[in-house]
Amino acid sequence: MARLRHVVLFLGALAFLFPFYYMLIGSLQSSPDTSVKGAFPTSGLTLDNYKDINSRVDLVGSLINSGIFTGGVLLGTVVFGVLAGYALARLHFRGRGTLFVLVLLVQVIPFQLLLIPLYVLIVRGYGLADSYLGMILPFAINTTAVFIFRQFFLQLPDDLFAAARLDGAGELRILWSVALPLVRPALLTAVLLTFIGPWNEFLWPFLVTKQADMQPLAVSLANYISNVSARAANPFGAILAGACVLAAPAVGLFIAFQRHFVSTDLGSGVKG
Repeated sequence: MARLRHVVLFLGALAFLFPFYYMLIGSLQSSPDTSVKGAFPTSGLTLDNYKDINSRVDLVGSLINSGIFTGGVLLGTVVFGVLAGYALARLHFRGRGTLFVLVLLVQVIPFQLLLIPLYVLIVRGYGLADSYLGMILPFAINTTAVFIFRQFFLQLPDDLFAAARLDGAGELRILWSVALPLVRPALLTAVLLTFIGPWNEFLWPFLVTKQADMQPLAVSLANYISNVSARAANPFGAILAGACVLAAPAVGLFIAFQRHFVSTDLGSGVKG
């Protein structure tokens, strides 16, 4: 039975990894081959597709723009998520339950419904078109991250907070010195879940950025596919090369940190 389970898991892993393998192999082929045979080439691998797309799209500059955009979103997500999650979990104030319900309701509102008012507010009202701040602001507060942090803070033993308050620590000191070190898996989970969204985000950056040197990689690749790829020597390979560049940081991040949010020892801070 155990062997059968391992076989099923292995086949599932192969099915999951095959699209990434096909994307990488396709990006290295000298001539386009969209058939099944193209997934197992015997020769003709080259880096020309990467050179071709880099000559038409500033990959480095677009990656930097994506990094700044994503980094700003992650910073806002962690800072505001931790503060809001701690307040909803550990502070007692009137309307706390109602506020948490509103946080949950926000998650069911599609972002597309807010595009027009957000565009009017940020671009016309604040004049933040073609700016990093204009791209970041709509994503700076993530209600999913607030929910994640709240649930982790609720799991912490009450004795830790009672002991810290008896020692005269304020709420910010308790949050920084007591709570945060014990919810590192929540931090990593929030970062990993949030990273994919802004890194692959296309619609909002496309709306607020008109200058090519301000556009993140997802927008630059979409413009390349729409306007330039037809004139490339191998459009299929060049598009897959761009997709590999876009996917590489996300894949690397998950591989590097996947072991850190498997489990945590919340009881280690309480003795006796």
